[in-house]
Amino acid sequence: MAILATLCLALAGEARAAEDDTLPYWASLKGQPANLRVGPGREYRISWVYVRAPLPVKVLRMIGGWRLIEDIDGTRGWMLAQFLTRGRAATVKGGIAEIRENADGTGRILWRAEPGVTGKLGDCGPAWCKFDVEGRRGFVAKAAVWGAD
Repeated sequence: MAILATLCLALAGEARAAEDDTLPYWASLKGQPANLRVGPGREYRISWVYVRAPLPVKVLRMIGGWRLIEDIDGTRGWMLAQFLTRGRAATVKGGIAEIRENADGTGRILWRAEPGVTGKLGDCGPAWCKFDVEGRRGFVAKAAVWGAD
């Protein structure tokens, strides 16, 4: 009986924690490989294997330790929460993105990033975000990356 009571309390705590998270929210892959499944459980087949971290994803739903995620291509599926981190990342989308010197997009162009380049996302202002790709830092236009809105 004590085990059942403990399990009920744990599940209630998990439900409260889930209610505290505003959905959707941004996350990124913290490990590799990370399996994407067609349902929220290990018994569901794997539909995709991600081998690139820190890829940004949008968390749409939560069931227990599972998260329904969406990637930059619109692919959706279920992943264990242990493969995700709240550390933000972003991927350049569309055309080549200019990485600028200043937080307001002014200053010189430090470098350019091609579509598909992924990096750590820092604080964002109304139109520009801190962006770090393997130690190369600058500011990228919010509209130029997926993971910043």
